[in-house]
Amino acid sequence: MQEKFIEVKQLYKTFWNKKQAVGVLKGIDLEVEKGEIFGIVGFSGAGKSTLVRCINRLEEPDSGTVRIGDSLISSLGKNELNEQRRKIGMIFQQFNLFDSMTVAQNIAYPLKLTKTPKEETEARVDEMLELVGLREKKNAYPGELSGGQKQRVGIARALANRPDVLLSDEATSALDPQTTLSVLDLLKEINKKLGLTIILITHELEVIKYACHRMAVMESGKLLEQGTVKDIFESPKCETARNFISVYDRFRSDHWQEETE
Repeated sequence: MQEKFIEVKQLYKTFWNKKQAVGVLKGIDLEVEKGEIFGIVGFSGAGKSTLVRCINRLEEPDSGTVRIGDSLISSLGKNELNEQRRKIGMIFQQFNLFDSMTVAQNIAYPLKLTKTPKEETEARVDEMLELVGLREKKNAYPGELSGGQKQRVGIARALANRPDVLLSDEATSALDPQTTLSVLDLLKEINKKLGLTIILITHELEVIKYACHRMAVMESGKLLEQGTVKDIFESPKCETARNFISVYDRFRSDHWQEETE
């Protein structure tokens, strides 16, 4: 049996819109095993991004608990939380790089915040550039990079502090299919090489099928189903999962027909 590493219990989150309460997370229970790539899929507005932001407390949940390893994230004070966040890397759809900084400076930024010595920082930056295959882009600026290269810089920066967890919030949504595959291949390589636990938030089912070991399906703030990718694809239990897979199969079928005509 795999080690349970991330555990979310009865997580609730409400936003207020024009004095009206909108429930975004409604009692989420989730378990992620150590060293796996776990995918969370759902249509827009399902609550996926809010869930992942509650895991590292970029959003404060109304109630419920989040545990990562031995740390009860949901109960940590400010200083303890900042320390714990160094062990949680995050990558985003829009890359969030500093345009005025070089690639090396972007990767070094989180190390600068933790006052890592200069020589150690330089060595770590070089190590990360090698890992993501961008050694020759060390002194380039984000404006000189392709989308895929920018995301690789984002991944390198997220890994600079040697985190235990990597959270990916729609990180491939802005990329073309070929670049998406290269980024997913990199994440799979990192997962295997470093034993890093990765959570992928996406609305693209092909990303889940290609990269993830297990998955969960969300709709309207509720987690409807979770299990292995194989089990859910072969025998989806909830209507949302069936709809996703039906659309996925339809696109694959239509694409195959177009290629053979």
